[in-house]
Amino acid sequence: MNAQAADTPGTGRIVLLTTSHRVAPGVLSWPAWQTLRAADAVLCPDPEHPQLPYFREAGVTVEAAAPTARELVDACAGDRTVVVLATGEGDRDLTDGLARLAGSGRVAMPDLELLPGSYDLPGARLLDLVEVMDRIRRECPWSSRQTHRGLAKYAIEEAYELVEAIEDGDREELREELGDVLLQVVFHARIAEEAQEEPFSLDDVAGGLVEKLVHRHPHVFGEETAETPEQVKEHWLRTKAVEKRRTSVTDGIPLGQPGLALAAKLASRVRNAGLEVEPPRGEGIGYALLEMAARAEAEGVDPEAALRAAARAYRDAIRAAEGHPAG
Repeated sequence: MNAQAADTPGTGRIVLLTTSHRVAPGVLSWPAWQTLRAADAVLCPDPEHPQLPYFREAGVTVEAAAPTARELVDACAGDRTVVVLATGEGDRDLTDGLARLAGSGRVAMPDLELLPGSYDLPGARLLDLVEVMDRIRRECPWSSRQTHRGLAKYAIEEAYELVEAIEDGDREELREELGDVLLQVVFHARIAEEAQEEPFSLDDVAGGLVEKLVHRHPHVFGEETAETPEQVKEHWLRTKAVEKRRTSVTDGIPLGQPGLALAAKLASRVRNAGLEVEPPRGEGIGYALLEMAARAEAEGVDPEAALRAAARAYRDAIRAAEGHPAG
């Protein structure tokens, strides 16, 4: 952007160069390197800035200085270009000072440019999450003692809270609960790094997931085609069966999941495999629920979600009978 009086001759140019700590030091955009090499002066308020060794290696002279806004404007006299390498926390005092000078109307201001030398790509904040989790694992008395088994219950709780946020339609709550589920993944992966046998990291988890997604989407990454959700599901089930080398359609179904979900999953596997297996009939509510779950799955209804919706309506009716407001 240009400050006022940009057409005033001899006022020079101020470049505020920003970099991301989530990008490897020394990896800068070509315009950034061009500006650094052509500048009359390069200033850096932080003598420990991670970019400085790479600047020196590239032959760019950097002066350790934290100029005020007035000093920086004066340094540009004679049509000079001065680059200021921003600190990780930003330089609010400097930018506010420059804004005040420009707004005063009494100072011939240099051109002012904000130049991103490097910037975050999508997903970059995951690097911060890994760093924070690593420190918590090392320094927190509680987190440093946790195990996979001890954390297992939290994974179940957070998954249920995520489902509740989805069903409530609360976007803010959804974002928070997704973060809590992600925390479980990062926490378990961090613990796994310390294993004496077969350790793995979050990178290994992500790498395996990438390979799985690519392999199970040949219509996206390969030469097969799929034009309907049903065809996509066929690709997924076929490639998954080959990967897992399963001998039964029931292989891989966790028996510890809620009963309605278990019944629906079994019915789904039977239907997708084209098997003719009717749910067993017997006395008692269990067999009746099994039959209803299988029927719901065949009709495209998630019996767990349907029962939860009905239960929530029941809860609201109870609260109304007690004189409480809905919700």
